[in-house]
Amino acid sequence: MAEQDPQTAVPVRAIVADDDPFARKMIKEALQSAGVVVIAEAHNGRQAVDLTRHYQPDVVLMDVVMPELDGIAATRRILGPGYPAAHVPRILMLTTFDIDDYVYDALEAGASGFLLKDALPEDLVHAVRVVAAGDALLAPSVTRRMIEHFAARRPRAGRATATLRELTDREREVLTLIGRGRSNAEIAAELFISEQTVKTHVGKVLAKLGARDRVQAVIFAYDAGLVEAAS
Repeated sequence: MAEQDPQTAVPVRAIVADDDPFARKMIKEALQSAGVVVIAEAHNGRQAVDLTRHYQPDVVLMDVVMPELDGIAATRRILGPGYPAAHVPRILMLTTFDIDDYVYDALEAGASGFLLKDALPEDLVHAVRVVAAGDALLAPSVTRRMIEHFAARRPRAGRATATLRELTDREREVLTLIGRGRSNAEIAAELFISEQTVKTHVGKVLAKLGARDRVQAVIFAYDAGLVEAAS
């Protein structure tokens, strides 16, 4: 029996999608040794979509470059219209390069995080647990740089400015700090409020923005001009 995940109290169920059988084997072994249940493996993007719809996992570890259907197109299909809304999976993109042009599109497709394929096993497990818990993997510098580059090349969105008016002053403060990559604990310390109160504010911010997770909230913060991309 799989060991229970310490954050979710139930085993995280994952699908590994990578066309490299050795990479799949290494990822699977790392996850299962930590109690994450790998319920299926996909060797191309099309198979990843089919298996995800069939098994409805918590997390899909998705290689960016795969045959038949690349990881970004597969992510769009998985998170697009037609997927059962009751259990939408989180997508963790696996990339070889720390700045990969394809990954910018993955942000728009709804990916919840990014990880280099040569990451340490403990970092891989941590990433899966973070996104499975409904958070976004923003801590690694690679992800923050990707978001900054992504935001810098986009025009300011008028919709973002309009939506900001729906936020309270406190919610706007929280969103700004999310955009700067702060964790809930860091936001709590900076605003002198409890971490539970931060969680409540984050939930309300995501709901008002119509954002799936913190990655989308970060992009929104850049679009709205609350946070400036690094030059």
